[in-house]
Parts: sequence; C-alpha cells; structure tokens
Amino acid sequence: MKPKITLKDIAKELDVSISTVSKALKNSKEISKDTRDRIKAFAKFYNYRPNNIALSLKNRRTKNIGVIIPDIVHHFFTTVFRGIEMYANQMGYNVIVCISDESFDKEVINMEMLANGSIDGFILSLSAETQRKNDFTHLKELLDQGIPIVLFDRVTQDVACDKVILNDLEISRESVTHFIKKGSKKIALITTENYFNVSESRKEGYLAALKDNNIPFDENLILTLPHDLDNTKLITEFFQKNKIEAVLCVNEIFAVQCMSVIQQLGFKIPDEISIIGFTDGILSRYSSPKLSTVAQHGEKMGELAAKMLIDRMETTKVVEEPFRTEVINATLIKRGSTIN
Repeated sequence: MKPKITLKDIAKELDVSISTVSKALKNSKEISKDTRDRIKAFAKFYNYRPNNIALSLKNRRTKNIGVIIPDIVHHFFTTVFRGIEMYANQMGYNVIVCISDESFDKEVINMEMLANGSIDGFILSLSAETQRKNDFTHLKELLDQGIPIVLFDRVTQDVACDKVILNDLEISRESVTHFIKKGSKKIALITTENYFNVSESRKEGYLAALKDNNIPFDENLILTLPHDLDNTKLITEFFQKNKIEAVLCVNEIFAVQCMSVIQQLGFKIPDEISIIGFTDGILSRYSSPKLSTVAQHGEKMGELAAKMLIDRMETTKVVEEPFRTEVINATLIKRGSTIN
C-alpha cells in the first residue's frame, strides 16, 4: 500500500514549489503543460487525494478555529491571539494556533494540516513571504471549498473575505503631526520592505503629514530595514549621516533599537531626537525613557476577528452576507520619548 502523500511531498520530490503543485493540480494555465502533466502523473501514481475539507465541514462541526500568525516575537500578534482565544472560548470554540515564521511554505503547510477536518475556519495574518510572493492561491482554494477565513492586520485586496485592519494611515499622520507641532521638521521614517501592506499605509500617513504642513519630502530620511536581520549597523549609519529631529518607527522593535543607537551616539531623547513606535508592548513601557507609541489594540482586533468568523460559520441565511472590512482605531500614547 502506497503511503498517503501531501502537496509538500509532491513539491519536494519534483523539486517545485507547493504553489506550483497546487496550481498544476487545478489545471492552472500559469503552469506549463509539461510541468502540469508531470505533477498530475506523479500525484495519480501515489493516489494523491485533496484533503476532504468541504465534505468534513458539511457533515460535522469541529468547534475548532485555526489561527496562523507570522511570529511570536512581536507583542502585537500575541495580544491579537489573546483576544481571539478569549472570545472563541466564550462562544464554545477551541483555538489551534500555528506560527508561519514569516514563511509562505509553512503558512500553506499549516493551513493544509488544519483544514483536513480539524477546524471550521481560519483567522490569519499573512506571512512576509506570502506578501512578497503575492501568491494567495492557498487561501482562495480554501474559500472555494467552503472554509471561511478572516484576515487581520496584514491583508490583501486580492482575497475576497472578511478582514480586520488598523487605521494605519491616519494614526501615522497623527503621530508625525505631533512631531511637527512640537517643532520638528527633520522627521525620519524607519520602515520595512514595501510588500508589507501595513508598512506602506504607515508610509502614506507619514508623507501626508509632511504635505499637510508644507514640509518637503527628503527620501534620505526614510530607512527601509530587512524584517529578519540585526539592523544595528544600518541604523547607526543612518543617524550618523542624517540630521534628524524625530523618527517614526513602524514597529516596537525598530523603535527600541533606534533608542539604543541614538543614546550610544550621544543624542538626548527627546530633547534632541523624539521617537514614536508602533505597538504598546512590554518593551515600550520598560524602555528608558519610556517609548511613546501607537497602541494597536490587538485584543480588540482579535476579539472582532473571532466574532466575524464565528458569525459567518454559524449563519443560517441561505444568501451569505457581503464580506466586511472592519477598522480598529489606534491610539497615540505620549510618553518620555517625545516632547509632550
């Protein structure tokens, strides 16, 4: 008897990506005919069968929700998970969490594993690699098979489903405006790669605030950092080369790294350089000085995402409600790293 194989197994044996295997088995014209035929022949020989997602969901309910988060380093994702679990438990659901570790393949594998009759729906934030590849085939396939999905924070307009996002543009605009009102004009932005939708929205808010106040945009004052490396050297060189009076960082880790570098270079915070970061986590509250920050209200976001998913899973309406995008309003918390 041949062993049961998965998309991952086929991809490994044929030295192609999981996405290529999935598309080939769906007869996608994106994949060449030769590759499609080779993958289909291999799958047929080993009796590959897609997981019986739709069948299992029609016949029974597991009362389990699958949650996929990109990492557990950032405090924000842990607070979202806390909100999801709290609401889900109140409604009689269990939560199974997996970490994609910013990997497209791990995201696909985790979803394939959980979708095989283990869960009733998904809540997830897209991995860095998924956003970079701009490949959402695995999400669309699950939706086509009747599994509801709610995306939060890192989302895409290419997938039709419910979403929960932050008012990233508006809160960034408010943060930069705060710097300007306190006298700063040389305002820097420290951000991540532009394929992150949240980083792009925060950059748009930064640029809008400069325009609102007739401050010329200086591209030298934007530092784009890799999301997965030690950036101390890049940050140090950035502050050495540029005259900077204030800096907005798109996450808490970047902000705390900047505070450390700035102080090592001999600058005083906030008298010479002010800093605001995103995520009101432990690092923000215990840094010295305490970090002014954007509270993203992760628990509220998680609770709302869970409610939207459960409402959709439990609906008895013949015609489903249109998909919704809910926006959480962030809060600027002013502490010791800014002149208030």
